[in-house]
Amino acid sequence: MSLDTVKQAEQTPETGQPWKELGLKEDEYQRIREILGRRPTGAELAMYSVMWSEHCSYKSSKVHLKQFGEKAPRTDALLVGIGENAGVVDVGQGYAVTFKIESHNHPSYIEPYQGAATGVGGIVRDILAMGARPVAVMDPLRFGAAGHPDTKRVLPGVVAGIGGYGNCLGLPNIGGEVVFDPCYQGNPLVNALCVGVMKHEDIHLAKASGSGNRVILYGARTGGDGIGGVSVLASETFDATGPSRRPAVQVGDPFQEKLLIECTLELFREKLVTGIQDLGGAGLSCATSELASAGSGGMRIELDRVPLRDATLSPEEILMSESQERMCAIVEPDKVDRFLEICEKWDVIATDIGEVTDGVRLEITWHGEQIVDVPPRSVAHEGPTYHRPFARPDWQDTLQADDAGALPRPVSADELREQVLALVGSPNQASKEWITDQYDRFVQGNTVLAQPEDSGLIRIDEETGLGVAVATDGNGRYAKLDPYAGAQLALAEAYRNVAATGARPLAVSDCLNFGSPEDPAVMWQFAEATRGLADGCLALGTPVTGGNVSLYNQTGETAIHPTPVVAVLGVIDDVARRTPMAFKDPGQLVYLLGDTREEFGGSAWSQVVHDHLGGLPPAVDLEREKLLAEILISASRDGMIDAAHDLSDGGLVQAVTESCLRGGLGARLVVPDGLDAFTFLFSESAGRAVVAVPRSEEMRFTDMCGARGLPATRIGVIDGDAIEVQGEFSLPLAELRAAHEATIPALLA
Repeated sequence: MSLDTVKQAEQTPETGQPWKELGLKEDEYQRIREILGRRPTGAELAMYSVMWSEHCSYKSSKVHLKQFGEKAPRTDALLVGIGENAGVVDVGQGYAVTFKIESHNHPSYIEPYQGAATGVGGIVRDILAMGARPVAVMDPLRFGAAGHPDTKRVLPGVVAGIGGYGNCLGLPNIGGEVVFDPCYQGNPLVNALCVGVMKHEDIHLAKASGSGNRVILYGARTGGDGIGGVSVLASETFDATGPSRRPAVQVGDPFQEKLLIECTLELFREKLVTGIQDLGGAGLSCATSELASAGSGGMRIELDRVPLRDATLSPEEILMSESQERMCAIVEPDKVDRFLEICEKWDVIATDIGEVTDGVRLEITWHGEQIVDVPPRSVAHEGPTYHRPFARPDWQDTLQADDAGALPRPVSADELREQVLALVGSPNQASKEWITDQYDRFVQGNTVLAQPEDSGLIRIDEETGLGVAVATDGNGRYAKLDPYAGAQLALAEAYRNVAATGARPLAVSDCLNFGSPEDPAVMWQFAEATRGLADGCLALGTPVTGGNVSLYNQTGETAIHPTPVVAVLGVIDDVARRTPMAFKDPGQLVYLLGDTREEFGGSAWSQVVHDHLGGLPPAVDLEREKLLAEILISASRDGMIDAAHDLSDGGLVQAVTESCLRGGLGARLVVPDGLDAFTFLFSESAGRAVVAVPRSEEMRFTDMCGARGLPATRIGVIDGDAIEVQGEFSLPLAELRAAHEATIPALLA
């Protein structure tokens, strides 16, 4: 194939081009021609196609995402916000923490191991590019029906990929979720989060400034794996009738990434980098255009200098390749030699591929012939903006009217007992140890809490005990019933989980997983969830620092439940004062904090017992969530509670079961006045937690709750080897443990 140069493009305006096959719409292709004043070259078309994809340009979502900036709460903690590789917050003592969550959904369905592994690798490089040392990862996961044959194909591969890559990097996996639902059949959600730590002065940004500064590509060689990968693959539905755009999933090498991490951190320590960008979605197309667009000038690249694994790759393929373990740095000329020395020390290939110019264009040559000459902002930051039509679906009223509260309830103590066992042994409520035991949770020695605790907790300063907690949550069933409330419930649960460990919530990252934006009903769900999350973050004072939108999560016409996954990061001054979830001291008192109402819409009980989804989700009261968090944090700091666990999926009985099994002690419970046993056990009212209070602290604790207006009800005592609900039933811990722990191994055997 002859080389398509800029000069040839000017001289052959009518040459046909495969814009449709590359995922562009006809009007988008015409706009590219208008921007350039000619037809694009093949290389330029490749760049625009990946950078204007849904995954990279947010063309359907950015009109809604701007709310995160418009409604952002004022906080001194935010050091770097939306727009960079990851957000950065001040956690005190000169430390900054960066964190972000992203999706690798479609690649993980096609090739579960590599899709999940490279999802971890990509988010780790985003954190590294901010100047931070990655210190922990998390993985919120969604799969199809637990017993479906394809779940048995996808889940083990995804788990092995996450564990294999993260374990090889030496990063503890401290939390996440695993949810099963038929709506994710054929479209699992594999979201990955990474946390990194640095000092304030070590923050780095993705920009190319300083005419004459060199552009250095370093890390792995560029191969044919992942050409157009996640950038195109995540921008259409899985539909056999659609265009066939299922490129090879990226192949990860965690040992290469480990070298890249240590090499990059040494480059940072020696102040050799003025700007940096990792190569993830859209590969070199993204790194070069974004660095130039965010900088003060232009950029000139000699593409034939890029080290290749496959010498047959065309310029278009090199620009679209999403090969892993690569970074692009901007380096002053007098620092290049030292930069290359450090790379050689770490056995990392590094190549000078170009320079920053004082112009305004991104220019790329191939063996001396110019193949790209574009305004970089038009590629990186000025892609299409769609105002997609959205409308509340006709079926929403019918769904909400199908009240789960009207479902048949247990009519005897024996039936109540049976339903408790069914709940705690159901796939979504059962122990996930089969999965989490494949992850190293304690490598590096700074993990303080990890799954199944309410949030992961990492120590970041050994002398003072300063630490950060992170929790991820999202309930697609709630969001299907009411996307606005569902997003706020996800935020509230993650916020509550962080506070339950004693940490003060600071900031949010989100991964918004939805179906096709071309469906007005899906777009309405997205608009409502985004609005709900923005309003919720404003009310709680936790800014969104960044995140990811994943659209087209559907197979044919069947979309997943709207699934906004929310990550909340918090800070704790001394990890020695954290609160675990385990009930471990006999005689301590069990208190229920918050109000319990008849709220069963989208509940685990309605799903497990009746396979039902309908009604309204639990009501959201963000002021109550703030008050509950303040109580949990104060009680933890002042030694008033020895255990805490938030109430969410499965209600009180699920939380108490988990705390009892975690600590190896039972509990005797009394149904409070005004509640029946069923509502007491299974309601999923938000804004609640269960805590263990030493008898010596009871008065001080209840006085504090009373003074601040938080309902605190004594519901029992930690004792024995069973969970006993007075007047109803007794369940030995051995029986509960058998039900709770056998499910996942049996499903995946």
